[in-house]
Amino acid sequence: MQHVRDILADPVTKHMRQDIARLAVGLTIGEALAALRASPPPGRVLYLYVVDAEGRLVGVVPTRRLLLSAPERPLTEIMVAKVITVPESATVLEACEFFTFHKLLAFPVVDDDRKLLGIVDVDLYTSELSDLERREEHDDLFQLIGVHLNDKEQGQPGLAFRRRFPWLLCNIAGGLLAALLADAYSDVATLVIVTPFIPIVLALAESVSIQSVSLALQTLHGQPPTWGGLLRKVGRELIVGLLLGAACGATVGGIAWVWKGDAKVGLSLFLGIGGGVTGAAAVGLALPYILRLLQRDPRVAAGPMALAASDMIVLLLYFNLGRWLLT
Repeated sequence: MQHVRDILADPVTKHMRQDIARLAVGLTIGEALAALRASPPPGRVLYLYVVDAEGRLVGVVPTRRLLLSAPERPLTEIMVAKVITVPESATVLEACEFFTFHKLLAFPVVDDDRKLLGIVDVDLYTSELSDLERREEHDDLFQLIGVHLNDKEQGQPGLAFRRRFPWLLCNIAGGLLAALLADAYSDVATLVIVTPFIPIVLALAESVSIQSVSLALQTLHGQPPTWGGLLRKVGRELIVGLLLGAACGATVGGIAWVWKGDAKVGLSLFLGIGGGVTGAAAVGLALPYILRLLQRDPRVAAGPMALAASDMIVLLLYFNLGRWLLT
């Protein structure tokens, strides 16, 4: 484990490649293609960087644009001038943040004058860390990167606030919707055989939802999600949720039946908790995957969204069952 930390603390310049494709800023597309054919760039990851006479980075040329544009056009017309760069002072760990945040295959390394020194690419995860042969050590790498990102964010209160507060609006919206539901179902929500059980119905659904969110976040560590994988995992979580819901519903429903002396109260709780917990488990597992697939951070957003959704599911089910069975 110490060896992993040592590598992550290395300066990125120690691990960068210098055999990169440089194109002079004054070239036309035809001249650039001729230069590339005369001296083919090595490496699996191909980004074409445009530099001035002093070697300063001025842009990057998308390969598709280079191949499909007219030969007489200058490179400056098709290049992207805004390039995400890694400073030469960065460590390997800080460079890994760029891959995590920006989802590119390579990043140019530049000095304070934007002189292009080299590139780091996805081989930073593999070739330079090839001695990490066991899966547990790979997981440790991703956990170290995640911890570093969290520490960096928490060191900037303004950034942490901007990232977290918008998702708390989900809880505010969920609470307001719960109040609207209670008002819309006032004939049920105010019944003395319904009201005492609302907190436990909500608590069970929310607890199972957060459990599912936590399990999903663990599974997503270092693994790219897919829609097919999401469907399989949600299917399994529905079964788990159904078993948990049935067990919790039977327990609470049985106690309520004995306490209130009314089988219908027990039945409404059994069905409400059973269905609500099942839905909450599926939502809690699905949301982190969906957020990651949509390029959002599930660590911040999944919890508030899952709680709000779980509350709506269980309250709608519980109130409708109460209206059907108890009024």
